[in-house]
Amino acid sequence: MSTTELSEEYRDCFQEITNVAMGQAADKLARFLDVFIILPVPNVNMLEPSELAMALGAVNRSESVSAVCQGFIGSGIAGEAMLIFNDSTFQEIAQLIKADTDDSNKLELEILMDTANLLIGTFLTGLAEQLEVRFSLGQPSVLGRHVNIEDLIKINEHRWKQTLTIEINYKIEGSNISCDLLILFTDDSVNILKQKADYLLE
Repeated sequence: MSTTELSEEYRDCFQEITNVAMGQAADKLARFLDVFIILPVPNVNMLEPSELAMALGAVNRSESVSAVCQGFIGSGIAGEAMLIFNDSTFQEIAQLIKADTDDSNKLELEILMDTANLLIGTFLTGLAEQLEVRFSLGQPSVLGRHVNIEDLIKINEHRWKQTLTIEINYKIEGSNISCDLLILFTDDSVNILKQKADYLLE
């Protein structure tokens, strides 16, 4: 089967694995912020870089965003995790954690990095456990701050080819706080992921 295709059986399997991992990450974030996290059905698809912005349906095109990216690799599987924050949520999170807002630029960066470390780390750990692999994580890096989503994707689309993409929107109940977690696997990883899925589907 070409890696440009993803059968319904594989998509369902990857969604189930994602459900478990994203639930673990949401639970950790909920405890950290003392809030309730609303979880959607995750989107699992083969996407071109130009389609990534379209996939992020929860991101308002007119609003600015900030994003952190972190690479991962293990057992022949590699990719990048990207957390995209709607900039309007920084103030609300700062209030939730009762942060000192004297230096707003520094605070925004701390919130962005702390949330990324928590969500990405927990999600990838949960994913790795189910696939029976171990991921090594690279250093997180800021992809962009205070840019619109189309520009963010366009600036970075050279990093990706057509890829298996998992997209999850985390939203905090009773607030405007939301963020998107994208997991982008390298093309070479897809067949290995399918092999892992075959084992789970037996």
